[in-house]
Amino acid sequence: MSSSERFGKAIKLGAVSALSLVALVVPAAGAGGAVAAPSGDCFTPTHAADRGKDGHADSVSPAEAARIEADMQSKLAGKRTALSAEAAAAVSIPVYFHVITSGSTGNLPSSAITKQISVLNSAYASSGFSFSLVSTDYTNNSTWYNGITDGTSAERNMKNALRKGGKNALNIYTAKLGDDLLGWATFPSNYSSQPKLDGVVLLDESLPGRSAANYNEGDTATHEVGHWMGLYHTFQGGCSGSGDYVADTPAEATATSGCPTTKDTCTSTGKDPVHNFMDYSYDSCMYEFTAGQATRMNNAWSAYRA
Repeated sequence: MSSSERFGKAIKLGAVSALSLVALVVPAAGAGGAVAAPSGDCFTPTHAADRGKDGHADSVSPAEAARIEADMQSKLAGKRTALSAEAAAAVSIPVYFHVITSGSTGNLPSSAITKQISVLNSAYASSGFSFSLVSTDYTNNSTWYNGITDGTSAERNMKNALRKGGKNALNIYTAKLGDDLLGWATFPSNYSSQPKLDGVVLLDESLPGRSAANYNEGDTATHEVGHWMGLYHTFQGGCSGSGDYVADTPAEATATSGCPTTKDTCTSTGKDPVHNFMDYSYDSCMYEFTAGQATRMNNAWSAYRA
């Protein structure tokens, strides 16, 4: 991947790109966009950040997804013996939290960070992964804090200055993001070529108990860490092809907005996985990863981060 190809969940107005970085944004009334709410699923966002649209493209292109899959399977093939012996081993992921501020603005309390780590541990409990906070640092830098977006020099400078740990370390950065983004994340396959850019960036007000209405229970981090662990969106590829490369997530033509109970956009078996952490539903609607997603995360970890 090129230096700009990262994966995440961003919410913002505009088209969704084919890069492997995805961000989350809130649609304005009447705004156009590639990933619209399904017909009949009407809602009014109460915050400027909303998972209703991607900041870049529709998702990873089928060709790019196939390339990443082939690369991951190739790396796994050389580790099969070791994998079989380590399959049951739980993985504790060290977390380095970087709070960016502008004076007193953005100065998250330690309680919000502790709650965020608890949300991650609850969400990933069935996957064999846990998260342990190693350190939290605070950086007063208005350029980094106000309106940072993915792929900018501000992001690069911030990460180059602050990132800690090796390929197994999760670095989380919080700030007031630009373009109405909720967050973004890098893919594990990017680490070897761009180790300093590895990590997750979050809107500070998306942490548990903060002000991003409908998106303040901590599941923006859950979703972005899912990308960091190698998962695609559940609507990756729409109703055809290999989709998200996970067999037990029903195919889904469009991203979900809000929490519709009967959304079913593909003719294949199963309603849309609106409760899955890798869709775009409200935080209150998200509560599951599937067994297939857990397997994919473990495979990606073994291929790129172990």
